[in-house]
Amino acid sequence: MSLENIMSISAGAMDAQTVRLNLAASNVANADTVDSSPETAFKAKRAVFKTILEDQVHRGGRAYAGSVKVSEISEDQSAHPALYDPSHPFANQSGYVFGSNVDVMSEMVDIKAATRHFESAVEASNSAKRLLMRTIEMLQK
Repeated sequence: MSLENIMSISAGAMDAQTVRLNLAASNVANADTVDSSPETAFKAKRAVFKTILEDQVHRGGRAYAGSVKVSEISEDQSAHPALYDPSHPFANQSGYVFGSNVDVMSEMVDIKAATRHFESAVEASNSAKRLLMRTIEMLQK
């Protein structure tokens, strides 16, 4: 495996984890929002990852086998909490407002996991760079 492959795979992993972190941060930011119906209330968003397999490699796009990419961003379909508050400006005819389906604790765990995965990708890239530098030093002697 060449250095370019290792760096590309690490960069793809870092890009994917950045998307995951941004989605989790957006979910936390919208955790306390409400709306007049469960259909229009904020739905937590999740990144769906896809591994690039050997037969899916496209050299022109700089994708390498073993790399990962975000294939789609899906919405969490879990239930929205209904809160009875007839004085709220978004209350429906029955007096209910619907909160987002974001679980802040799950989002914090997801942020922590994404951060760890990002750090692992950085460390893999740094290790490859150190090995290359060591090889160059050995060849210069």
